[in-house]
Amino acid sequence: MLNRGEGIEFDVVSNPEFLREGSAVQDFMYPDRIVVGTDSSRCERVVEELYAAFSKKQDRIQFVGVRDAEMTKYAANAMLATKISFMNEVAMMCDELGVDVENVRRGIGSDARIGPSFIYPGCGYGGSCFPKDVRTMINMAGQAGLQETIFEAVERRNQSQQLVLVDKVVAQFGRDLSGKTFALWGLD
Repeated sequence: MLNRGEGIEFDVVSNPEFLREGSAVQDFMYPDRIVVGTDSSRCERVVEELYAAFSKKQDRIQFVGVRDAEMTKYAANAMLATKISFMNEVAMMCDELGVDVENVRRGIGSDARIGPSFIYPGCGYGGSCFPKDVRTMINMAGQAGLQETIFEAVERRNQSQQLVLVDKVVAQFGRDLSGKTFALWGLD
């Protein structure tokens, strides 16, 4: 039994998860990378042993500082949200200019620097991580003294994007939608 005030040796490790909804088990078993934030070489050894089975073919573990690990998680999700918002804005431009957004999407997605993931126009991003992580980046940018950040633009585009589908339905069918049935494909 420990007495109050008795010293206990401990370390802090930040190990953000990079799991997608719908494929979390797959993402856990075959991770792209394992980011571990620690300042302790003892913890590094423990984590390497813990994750040994997941990095047999290739060293996937990246040891960084605790705050670096946390920022990596927020920045990764904000980047993906940015790709979604970017493509939604391109889609709106294409609609107005008579350009086929699918051709544009395939064209930019075939560029290895961009890739085909997260560039499908739609109703915007959601889920449990993207909205909160973009807001966290907005708050941290404010703490850093940055103004008019890309993260604020991403969030604004996402908020307005949620009304685009409604606007398109009203434009097609009019304001009175009573008696009409609509199906939405691809909602989780």
